[in-house]
Amino acid sequence: MKASIAGGGIGGLITALLMKKNGFNVTIFEKSDRLGGRLSYVSEGDYKVDEGPTIVLLPEMLQSILRESGIEDEEYELVSLDPLYKLHFADGTTYSKFSDFKKQMDELKTNFPGEEKGFARFMEDMDTRFRLGKDQFLEKAFVDRRSFWTQHNIRTLLKLKAYRNVHHSLKTYFRDDRLRQAYSLQTLYIGGNPFESPAMYSLVSYSEHKHGVYYMKGGYARLVEILEKVLIESGVEIRKNALVQSISSNGERAEGLYVNGEYHPSDYLIMNGDFPSVSHMLEPHVPKRDYTPSSGCLLLYMGLDKVYKEASVHQFFMGADFQKHMREVFASKTVPSDPSIYAFHPSIIDSSLAPEGKSVLYALVPVPSGNHIDWEQQNEFVESIISSLEKRGFPNLREHIIWKKIKTPNDANREGLFEGGSFGLAPSLFQSGVFRPQVRPSRLKNVYAAGASIHPGGGIPLVMQGAKMMVSELLEDVKKHKGVSLSG
Repeated sequence: MKASIAGGGIGGLITALLMKKNGFNVTIFEKSDRLGGRLSYVSEGDYKVDEGPTIVLLPEMLQSILRESGIEDEEYELVSLDPLYKLHFADGTTYSKFSDFKKQMDELKTNFPGEEKGFARFMEDMDTRFRLGKDQFLEKAFVDRRSFWTQHNIRTLLKLKAYRNVHHSLKTYFRDDRLRQAYSLQTLYIGGNPFESPAMYSLVSYSEHKHGVYYMKGGYARLVEILEKVLIESGVEIRKNALVQSISSNGERAEGLYVNGEYHPSDYLIMNGDFPSVSHMLEPHVPKRDYTPSSGCLLLYMGLDKVYKEASVHQFFMGADFQKHMREVFASKTVPSDPSIYAFHPSIIDSSLAPEGKSVLYALVPVPSGNHIDWEQQNEFVESIISSLEKRGFPNLREHIIWKKIKTPNDANREGLFEGGSFGLAPSLFQSGVFRPQVRPSRLKNVYAAGASIHPGGGIPLVMQGAKMMVSELLEDVKKHKGVSLSG
């Protein structure tokens, strides 16, 4: 049986390995000259730094799916971070996060005395909710939407307090707003507004403590190199610079796809592009719907002539008014006036990313998605970000910058990310769970989907989990159709 995968992002790569393992003849069609999608490097000479995802979460889920795909733990190295990361607030206060419970309680006692009991209750409550949410939502597809609306699921949603937003739900545990920021900003990992995203997403900050924060040696994009090698060895055909232009169907099933003007028949088709941007190819067989994109990102990549050994691998430099920053990103959609900044300095623990004694630095600022801002005219904003980093964590930064590259929502839009959002669909209540596009996204019976905009959502482990669920669904459908080849 022939399976065609339109797009070589992480969801498409995991799909290809799992389907090949189950006897399919698999071809990946990738429009660019490399695989990996957002999981890639920015390179300059002997320097390289992750272009997109940097924080490795849910390591057990990640490793389990990689093993199932044929990749053993020995083929890559995950480094556990301690502390997980450090937050710097505008008033000069700092807060470090740890996996170790006692260390975290000591940190709270030192910097936020009186908040220890609230943190302990947070971890206890979230422990129960994580198990519920993982079983009921992260490991189940809702192709039949009626399967979502069970009494059990509704009770689970109430326990997860899905009707509240993340930031508001944290008032139950933390009196200090700085701590509510520290435990709600994680929705930004998947492009969501902490003041609007459902409270179930507070499980991300819980998971950091419970499961740890890791770094993949060589960069997160190292995973793509490993996957590509195994794909080639397993016999998956990879076609790069191959743009999928349209799909042909008989009204019930897709029959093939046009790639660079050539027709390729196929029995099963998997869409791995950013779904809102590629769903037009499935019309009129996909429901028409207006989607809300995730936030965008302004990303700065820098090569430095030194290593800031006193820094942390991951740091957050919070603005004076976090809520105002979020309003500017998600409501008024304007250039932020005093943004919070995430900084990634992996050279502290990985010397392979730059020449000896030198380093790479990555900075991310949440900004509005859309193409209404001409980011090429925002040099002053970029310079203000560098000034803030220099003042708050990287002394004399400017004099140590050897090279600098910038990526904006305008670039993301040109690359095919929906409205320039960096994380697929926004994780709002009505774009989560059953309300999100599912692994079988249309009325065409042999068309499937994987990626950040597909349930269960964004983040590398969850996209991989979505691909795994999708392949399971596809295999069930194959059994129903007795695996009869339809492409001739």
